[in-house]
Amino acid sequence: MITISPQTIDALALVISGGSGNDPTPPIGLYRSGPKLESFMRSCGVMMSVGSGSRVPTLVAAIIQTVNDGNVDVLKTIIERAADPRDFVQEPEKLEKVLGHLNSYLMHDGYELQRQGSNSRLAKRGTSAPAISALSATVATIDFDTVQRDLDRALASAETDPEDAVTAACSVIESVCRSALGELGLPLPAQLDVQGLYKAVREPLGLSPGKEDVSPEIAGDVRAILGGLNAAVQGIGALRTHAGDAHGRGRGFRRLDSRIARLAIHAASGIALFVIETWQKKFPAKPLHAHSR
Repeated sequence: MITISPQTIDALALVISGGSGNDPTPPIGLYRSGPKLESFMRSCGVMMSVGSGSRVPTLVAAIIQTVNDGNVDVLKTIIERAADPRDFVQEPEKLEKVLGHLNSYLMHDGYELQRQGSNSRLAKRGTSAPAISALSATVATIDFDTVQRDLDRALASAETDPEDAVTAACSVIESVCRSALGELGLPLPAQLDVQGLYKAVREPLGLSPGKEDVSPEIAGDVRAILGGLNAAVQGIGALRTHAGDAHGRGRGFRRLDSRIARLAIHAASGIALFVIETWQKKFPAKPLHAHSR
C-alpha cells in the first residue's frame, strides 16, 4: 500500500501538467495540454477526460481517485512516469529539478524517486545503497540490460514480494558470471547455480590476490574479504533455494522478511559490481556483453 499526502498529490499534478497555462513562471515539469494529459494518464492505466473542465483540477481528482482505489501499481507508475528520462531528452537539466521537487514531498511520505541506471524508480526512502547505485551506473554505461532488468525487479519487489526479490538478486550475479564465461569462450560449469557460476569465473578473473597485484601486508586481509564474498554467494544461492520463488511456494509457506531481501540485493550488487570492475581491469579493451541464460 502506497499512501501519499494531499501536498504530494498537488506537487505530482504540478509536475505532470506543467501548472496553469496562465502562470508566467517556467513550469517545473513539462506543460501538457488537456489531450496530452489524457494520453499521459492513459499510458499509466487511468482513463481520464478533461473535456470542458480545467486541466490541473481534473488531473488532481484522477490521482486522488487512484489513491483511494488502492491501485498501488498504477500510482507507482504515475509517479515514475512523471520523472521518465525519455521525456526530458531535450532538457536533461529539468529532470533533476523534477526529481528534486517530487522527492522534497515524497520524503515526508517515506518514499523517494531513485535514479537506477537510465530510469527513475519509486522506493522506500533510504533503501538504496552505494553498491546498487554504482552497479546501475556501470551496467548503463556498458549497456548490460539483463543485469539492469534483474536489479530493477529485485528493488521493485523487495517490499511487496521479497521472495521474488531474492530470486532476482541471485540472477544479477548469475548474469554477470555467465557473460564473463561467454566472453572468455569458456564452457558453462556442470552446476549452473550461482555458486557454480561464480566458482567458474574466480580463477580466470584472478579473484584471489596474487603477489603481483596485492602487497604482502594486506594480502591476508583481501583474502578474508574475498572469502566473505564466496560465503555471500553461497548464502544468496541457498536463500534463493529455501525462500525464493524459483521453485514454487509450498504448503505452510512463510514470507521472507523484506530486510533479508534487501540484504541479499545489496550483497548481490556488491559482488556483481566487483566482478565487472575486475573484468574491466583485466580486459580493458574487451567489453563485457550480456549472454543468454
